[in-house]
Amino acid sequence: MVLDDIEKEIGYTFKQKELLKKALTHTSYAYEKKVESNEKLEFLGDSILEFISSKYLYNNYPKLKEGEMTKVRATVVCEKSLYKIAKKHNFSDFLYLGKSEQITGGKNRPAILADSVEAVIAAIYLDGGLEQAEKFIITNLKDEIELATKHVGDKDYKTVLQEKLQEHGDVKIVYEITKEEGPDHNKSFEAQVSVNGKVLAKGKGKSKKEAHMQAAKKALEDLN
Repeated sequence: MVLDDIEKEIGYTFKQKELLKKALTHTSYAYEKKVESNEKLEFLGDSILEFISSKYLYNNYPKLKEGEMTKVRATVVCEKSLYKIAKKHNFSDFLYLGKSEQITGGKNRPAILADSVEAVIAAIYLDGGLEQAEKFIITNLKDEIELATKHVGDKDYKTVLQEKLQEHGDVKIVYEITKEEGPDHNKSFEAQVSVNGKVLAKGKGKSKKEAHMQAAKKALEDLN
């Protein structure tokens, strides 16, 4: 595991190599080795990601209304998109994981990989400034943003699911949060959607709303 290799992957060379190593250090490894994990970097990276994506939308999509910009940002700044970035740049090869996480396949877990992307964003910012962090974010998300803006007028998954389930009359649709994990600044949620008491699907997200939406999306996929 050579840090030079991940620098080539992300297109940025660190002056402070320890920052990059910390960004890739999961809590399980940190606990075992008595070092600092990437949790605080994740917290900072999350805010930088929100700011840069908001700024990019504001500057490049002047016709979008405020609500539409919020919807596009929520679509793009989510675990699924960050997981794709991590997979694209082979982050799983560079993560520092504790023994238990290694055994249970932690290096391929979407939440861990998504969190590491946020941590790397913060590390780039601390090492090279906002411009370098922005370059990494936009290079990796501009296509996702463009795609999301094309579908911003579409109905959301919960609305589509409701319309589909109520085609033949009224039904009772209930969304519930079934699991909550992680520290306060970096929680992940699991939700389920049921109709007339029967569970249709489950979904995960970094907010309750996203978890509900992912459950609705999965239910629609299963119904189709």
